Amino acid sequence: MASQFNEAVYAAVRNIPYGRVAAYGTIAKCVGHPRGARQVGRALHFNPDPEHTPCYRVVFADGSLSPAFAFGGENAQRALLEREGVKFTEDGKVKREFFV
Repeated sequence: MASQFNEAVYAAVRNIPYGRVAAYGTIAKCVGHPRGARQVGRALHFNPDPEHTPCYRVVFADGSLSPAFAFGGENAQRALLEREGVKFTEDGKVKREFFV
């Protein structure tokens, strides 16, 4: 089951448009597990293909970034998002208009 769940998560993340973000809970709902935000995070931590599955586009519901971002920490995640044009509030959260 975990493998099917992970594959569904990766597919949903690949559908997040360039320059946009989605919350962990949003991805969980998309794959049919509305209370599975933590499981989404776990799946993304083990993302086998970060080049094609942009897990950095997944953030917390309040727009904050993951301090445990698997590929270099929250500063790396922010840099990747900023490169796509995503804007942040003064307190470091993704602005709401960039959510899908």
